[in-house]
Amino acid sequence: MQAKYNRVLLKISGEALSGDKGHGYDVKELKAVAKQIASVAKLGVGVGVVVGGGNFWRGRQGDEMDRTTADYMGMLATVINALAVCDAIEKEGVEARVLTSMLISGIGEPFNYKVADRYLKEGKVVVFGGGTGNPYFTTDTGAALRAVE
Repeated sequence: MQAKYNRVLLKISGEALSGDKGHGYDVKELKAVAKQIASVAKLGVGVGVVVGGGNFWRGRQGDEMDRTTADYMGMLATVINALAVCDAIEKEGVEARVLTSMLISGIGEPFNYKVADRYLKEGKVVVFGGGTGNPYFTTDTGAALRAVE
């Protein structure tokens, strides 16, 4: 089968990983998402994935706390999901890497366009965590930014 596109960027909401539970992970959902991503990558398509964090935390939930603090907590939730998605993809036999918008040593690499481009050319799936790295922006904004870089 020949792929129509050389590269794609997928935006996955955190809730998509939780299935009917509505929070945390549903192992079946996580595995199903990873299988689909891996199958596309195995066609030779460069796959980037932006993951939301709403299955753990949404900044607006912190209505009694500082908005910036609440948004940073949401960014960390997206990194948790990025790690889970990366792990699930690798269990499907495809190499994957987590790039984060925040410096989190030992967890993921800091986002760099050239690094992401190199990984995609090497056939690795790149999973982006941390959104834009800035409060007041959703992971949808992060996805739009990663799509044009």
